Amino acid sequence: MPVSETLGDLRRALAGRLRQAGIAAADIEARLLVAQAAGLAPAQLLAHAQDRTDAGTRAAAAALLARRLAGEPVSRILGRREFWSMDFALAPETLVPRPDTETVVEEALAHVADRAAPLRLLDLGTGSGAILAALLSELPNAFGVGVDLSAGAARAACDNLARLGLGARACVVAGRWGEALSGPFDLVVSNPPYIPTADLGRLDAEVRLHDPALALDGGSDGLCAYRAIVREAGRLLAPGGTLVLELGIGQDRAVAGLLREAGLALAGPARPDLAGIPRARAARKP
Repeated sequence: MPVSETLGDLRRALAGRLRQAGIAAADIEARLLVAQAAGLAPAQLLAHAQDRTDAGTRAAAAALLARRLAGEPVSRILGRREFWSMDFALAPETLVPRPDTETVVEEALAHVADRAAPLRLLDLGTGSGAILAALLSELPNAFGVGVDLSAGAARAACDNLARLGLGARACVVAGRWGEALSGPFDLVVSNPPYIPTADLGRLDAEVRLHDPALALDGGSDGLCAYRAIVREAGRLLAPGGTLVLELGIGQDRAVAGLLREAGLALAGPARPDLAGIPRARAARKP
């Protein structure tokens, strides 16, 4: 990569390399990487575009570019990801929060009659804490509990909630789904692992090599976590309480069947994501 005299030059050079590698969001990713190398927030880069670079910044940018060209996702390189207009730090044990998962938040909020009510929330498989934090930000008098099988993910969620100013209204524990909890909760949400085990090897390399298998592997048919959650939902939910689950592609019918078998009432059709794929399924305890 040629020597870039200014940060603007450096950003353009990285964008060119990323485009050559076939990366669609080359301009955006170059801005993020150069800002990281320069110790700036991405929004500050334009104002500093004419700042001269130094050898340290150029070396840092080259190292970040090499990681991206090797297939590491930008969010993993930066160690953070935006979700619901909030910034979340990532850990090796957490999934990268994805825009599709905001559909779960939207569906959950659609079933809250009074956002000022003192609701009790539960996020099963909380990961980075993204869903729980998003809900708490919209429900100012709610208290939430996050659970994750991974102690590392639980620590990451706890740290994120505290940094976002939500720690006083949340508790995060390591455990297997809701087995150690008694409830009742007004709203239970989950983005469980739902990829069939045999399909893990066919995932994009950015997911397969960098997201934790524990948060991806849904068992032989992709439904193992759903069965565990639905089995406990009746005990965990308050009367009239709502369960909202993220769905994998093509899983709505099977998950709806599990919910009905557990005595839960389906609450309308599944909510589609931006691509029109059924992504969030809600059910209510009678």
